[in-house]
Amino acid sequence: LYTYEDCKATADWLLAQTAVQPLVGIVCGSGLGGLADMLKDQVVFNYKDIPNFPQSTVHGHAGRLVFGTMKGRACVCMQGRFHLYEGYPIQKITLPMRIFKLLGVKTVMLTNAAGGLNQDFKVGDVMIIKDHLNMPGFAGNNPLSGPNDERFGVRFPCMSDAYDRELQQLAMDVGHELGYSDFLKEGVYCVLGGPSFETIAECRMLHRLGADAVGMSTAHEVIVARHCGMRVFALSLITNKAVMDYDSEEKANHEEVLQTGKQRAEQLERLVSTMVVKMEHNTNDA
Repeated sequence: LYTYEDCKATADWLLAQTAVQPLVGIVCGSGLGGLADMLKDQVVFNYKDIPNFPQSTVHGHAGRLVFGTMKGRACVCMQGRFHLYEGYPIQKITLPMRIFKLLGVKTVMLTNAAGGLNQDFKVGDVMIIKDHLNMPGFAGNNPLSGPNDERFGVRFPCMSDAYDRELQQLAMDVGHELGYSDFLKEGVYCVLGGPSFETIAECRMLHRLGADAVGMSTAHEVIVARHCGMRVFALSLITNKAVMDYDSEEKANHEEVLQTGKQRAEQLERLVSTMVVKMEHNTNDA
């Protein structure tokens, strides 16, 4: 387990080497690392050089922490995240959220690639996450398991307001202004452990339970970000349609995921960067 002191040491190490004091923390999902390239006056750290930081082992995840400004707003961006299926303990996957907090971040924006369960979703749709189903959590694998340090947050944090409603509305408004309404959706994200993609029976079950999209990340980070009082906004790029039918010839694959990421990347970058500019960092909302 990483202590408060470990996280503080890492945050202090980073702050000593950059003049940027970020208010927004962005996490880039599979194939969506281009968000970080929009930052001006970049200061870049490779994960392997940062004390206590895990390393990303997945193709499509660069493994760099990028500080900079987005249209004048100070940001820090993770190019590449960590997943349960890489074999990391869940506390290590979510460690960057606590470091974000100690860097001064008020709002976290997370992106991911996900499979569409909702039959109305198409490949290339962008789903604003309004809630999640945390399957590993049902099995006792929660990032907040173990001793609780009150300096981060309370023992039993509320999750009914995990995804900030004002930011969801802002995303819808900005999307409308940018002409993205036809592919901007909202829904419930379900996280599984991976790395194997879901079976047909699993997809059908998750759909019946109310999930609109399924992936292998994000919810753990959201839990830890909320625990330490940051506002959270998250979206999924629907990169493939989950197979629901035994007669289907379709097969989920990671290449398809990265390809869809490329096609929508610019629009996603524009959506997120416009939101960053319009966001009010009202600490009372945190």
